[in-house]
Amino acid sequence: MEKPALVIMAAGMGSRYGGLKQMDPIDEQGHFIMDLSLYDARKAGFEKVVFILKKEMEKDFRETIGNRVERQMDVHYVFQDIRDIPEGFEVPEGRVKPWGTGHAVLTAAPAVHGPFAVINADDYYGDTAFRLTYDYLSEHGQDGGGSYHYMMVSYILKNTLTENGYVSRGVCTVNKDRYLEDIVEHTRIIRTENGAAFSEDEGKTWQDISPESEVSMNMWGFTQSCMEELKDRFPKFLRKNLPVNPLKCEFYIPSVVDDLLKEDKADVRVLNTPDVWFGVTYREDRQKVIRSLGKMKAEGKYPEEF
Repeated sequence: MEKPALVIMAAGMGSRYGGLKQMDPIDEQGHFIMDLSLYDARKAGFEKVVFILKKEMEKDFRETIGNRVERQMDVHYVFQDIRDIPEGFEVPEGRVKPWGTGHAVLTAAPAVHGPFAVINADDYYGDTAFRLTYDYLSEHGQDGGGSYHYMMVSYILKNTLTENGYVSRGVCTVNKDRYLEDIVEHTRIIRTENGAAFSEDEGKTWQDISPESEVSMNMWGFTQSCMEELKDRFPKFLRKNLPVNPLKCEFYIPSVVDDLLKEDKADVRVLNTPDVWFGVTYREDRQKVIRSLGKMKAEGKYPEEF
């Protein structure tokens, strides 16, 4: 079995923030949040990383991040393209929105040949999450026994919200044995006076949600079977959704996982981490991230240079 690989979804990096060129480092050494994830991943045992990018950001990405990482890990680049869809389908006129996280991960299939972890580029997960993920995939990285064995790291919703806008989270139901029962992707969740709320109509109406809910931050561990499922399900998704929502429908990882659970084709172990999430979804989030990293460096969790 191949060692677990790390897949980083960076094609949307900077879209709400203001673009990759305008993304400011989070310390004086020029590091980005992704550098913290890569540092923690290397410590956990990951040796190979696959970056999912948009082709037009390749040059800037290599100059700001990629070239540094290539000195420490086996690096592969793949490119998510809205035009990369199955034969028999066409991109709807006026569509500019990418096809979602499921399509992004499917883009990485040619570079992934064994178990793999998936993370977002602009989220901080903490070293415990990477250690748990690498250890699980090293032990359960092959399919067998009639079902797929996947995993995810969960966080508490209230610890993943920003003061500066809405976020997208997969809200989870977890059973007493710490297996995922279902997961629902909510693309617009905000912090409120009562805790949190979500909207399914682009902010016209809101429904309360418990701030203690367990949520996915898109830190998943999959076997190779996931790629085959994504390949099989993407055209079915397009066939169903393009007629009703041609410009905005998205093929989400949590939705695919939820379908596999309902079909009894997979189980998903949910692992907890005490680490606190932070991210730079919006430019206004940056100062909080700088303070958080400064504190962790002062505590010796991260060196000045890494």
